[in-house]
Amino acid sequence: MDLSHEVLLDLHRRMLRIRLFEEEAGKLSEAGKIPGALHLYVGEEAVAAGVMAHLTPEDQITSTHRGHGHLVAKGGDFKRMYAELFGRATGYCKGKGGSMHIADLDLGMLGANGIVGGGPPIAIGAAFANRYRGTRHVTCCFFGDGASNQGTFHEAANMAALYRLPVVFVCENNGFGEYTRQERHQTIRDIADRAAAYGMPGVVVDGMDVVAVYEAAGAAIARARNGEGPTLLECKTYRFYDHVGVRGMGVSYRDDAEVLEWRKRDPITTFERRLIELGVLTEEACAAARAAILAEIREAIAFAEASPYPSEDALLEDVYA
Repeated sequence: MDLSHEVLLDLHRRMLRIRLFEEEAGKLSEAGKIPGALHLYVGEEAVAAGVMAHLTPEDQITSTHRGHGHLVAKGGDFKRMYAELFGRATGYCKGKGGSMHIADLDLGMLGANGIVGGGPPIAIGAAFANRYRGTRHVTCCFFGDGASNQGTFHEAANMAALYRLPVVFVCENNGFGEYTRQERHQTIRDIADRAAAYGMPGVVVDGMDVVAVYEAAGAAIARARNGEGPTLLECKTYRFYDHVGVRGMGVSYRDDAEVLEWRKRDPITTFERRLIELGVLTEEACAAARAAILAEIREAIAFAEASPYPSEDALLEDVYA
């Protein structure tokens, strides 16, 4: 790998922070401490880490119902994230958004979105504003294979190409639209093929390899930042748990053997082995990094549990109509 040690360690840290945040959130959900549905990002960490490593706080992202990893990788605050999951007033959305609607405008995180395909039109608005204002900011739009069938994606892709907007469409293709395999809801194998219809590059990358994502995302983001227009980046990945919740095995729509095969390609453990072989990382350093992040997480959970719920007087605050 030609990347500097600093970049490699940064990618590792971003993925590890996502994994540990999500695993702990899953435990809290199972214990009944987090209300509502929880869509874990475990297994897909290389995508968020590889993309976000190129972005500044001024660059924007739009997210999905499986969006914790995106905000964590962009520098989201654990305390405010857990507080939002707990529905507490100290959360990012004052406890009113929950898991699927966390936003942080100061970090350019324009919001997770419970609507499948809800992000592309928002991303296009941000990208159009960036171009209109003459900035070099880029918008990255995350969505899944199921959302690539939505009209919102196709309208956004057409407009982005037409106006050469500084946007990167990042399709996190984990092989399932909720509980439906990709081959049962579309005839194409590579969603990146759809880029040709709009006159933009379509790139397929191994979404379990953080270096591959980092390199492909870097090229697409640089292209957008230089005024050359959008790219559709398809990252082939896999979620280790069920569509909702922490059940990973024994589900009816996919085989346990398939899950185990994908787990052999865990983006974090495989990357750690590579870094240790290269002398960039040691097992002791890995253990220390995990301990430090878990300590931060425990502090954040304690903060969330001690935080108050929103008051009745706040019911109509931040509501447009």
